[in-house]
Amino acid sequence: MNAFAFRNSSDIQDFHKVQNIPINVAAGALSGMAGAIVGSPFYLVKTRMQSFSQAVQIGEQTHYTSTWHGLKSVYNEGGITGLFRGVDAAILRTGAGSAAQLPIYNFFKHELLDHGWMNEGLSLHLVASLFAGFGVGVVMNPWDVILTRVYNQHGDLYSGPIDCMVKTVKTEGLGALYKGFFAQLLRVGPHTVFTLTFMEQTMRMMHAVETKFLA
Repeated sequence: MNAFAFRNSSDIQDFHKVQNIPINVAAGALSGMAGAIVGSPFYLVKTRMQSFSQAVQIGEQTHYTSTWHGLKSVYNEGGITGLFRGVDAAILRTGAGSAAQLPIYNFFKHELLDHGWMNEGLSLHLVASLFAGFGVGVVMNPWDVILTRVYNQHGDLYSGPIDCMVKTVKTEGLGALYKGFFAQLLRVGPHTVFTLTFMEQTMRMMHAVETKFLA
């Protein structure tokens, strides 16, 4: 049996019965939150390094000569707590995006299959993942704006992500939460497409192995 193909349509139907929206949301959110916690110090330094400019100084400006210099500087200023400043905003951002990814993907995938618009295969996975990438961008962008602003502050302008959101909307309107949306799509879109497409191929491979050796 080809590791990347099912034997018949009933195999495909059985394969998709394991998909469950609440489980997908919970699993995505938890994995995203875990990743946000682990990666928060690096994202903090990355945000500040990207925001720094000697030519156009807008907002908080922090000059780090390297990632290590940034991590050491943040630690010297605030210790472990300083390294994880803004982690609550990172948890909300990544948790929301990861929670939306699989449910949106599976919804569009099943709609395309159920209406007969597409057949099971790589093309279906690519199209469904494109919809998922757009959905993730819509869900994640407001929290991405908040995360960037919380990470980039040095004082106490924002007490947390919710305070940042309230102040941002109050002073700039709801549209401010979708600043950089198309740039966000160009980043998260390909990431989502590759992630979900490879996920499908991995799941197919495991299904084929289980069918052959564990049936």
